Amino acid sequence: MHICLTDDTLRRAAAEGMDAFLNAFADAYRTATGGALTAETMPLLNAQQHTLLAYVVLRDELMEGGFCQLIQNGWGAYIFHNPVARALKQWGLDGLAKLLYAARHIYDAHREDLERERTDEEFMAMYEQYEEFDPLEEEFLEHEEEWTEQAARYVDEHLEEFAGIAD
Repeated sequence: MHICLTDDTLRRAAAEGMDAFLNAFADAYRTATGGALTAETMPLLNAQQHTLLAYVVLRDELMEGGFCQLIQNGWGAYIFHNPVARALKQWGLDGLAKLLYAARHIYDAHREDLERERTDEEFMAMYEQYEEFDPLEEEFLEHEEEWTEQAARYVDEHLEEFAGIAD
């Protein structure tokens, strides 16, 4: 499936800012996959599209609730066990790639516990239990605007790898 966005949609999104620009693509990817990444829908996106979707998911989850939330919401394997960090490094996001490698180390060491079903109370307790994520989350928050701008610039410079553009 070829994902297509209109030039008008991209112009409006870009005028709203970097987040909206990246979200325009991610929203199209979510629509194309029916909002679920499964064995059947994963092949609908190319590697660059998966990297962009992973970045948007990562950004949104970390801005809202950190790595514990990201993992509890089922995104751990998608972010950490796919070549997301390597691809982001190729986009020039070396600092973010390094951060993801560090987070993956924590994730891999505690994966079973991090992914288990929890009550709301148990979920909140995760933030104390996994304080080793704190410096990584702080670093992400410190650099988020810069990294989002770099990602948006990369996407803009390689549009054809992320979507077809229709008039």
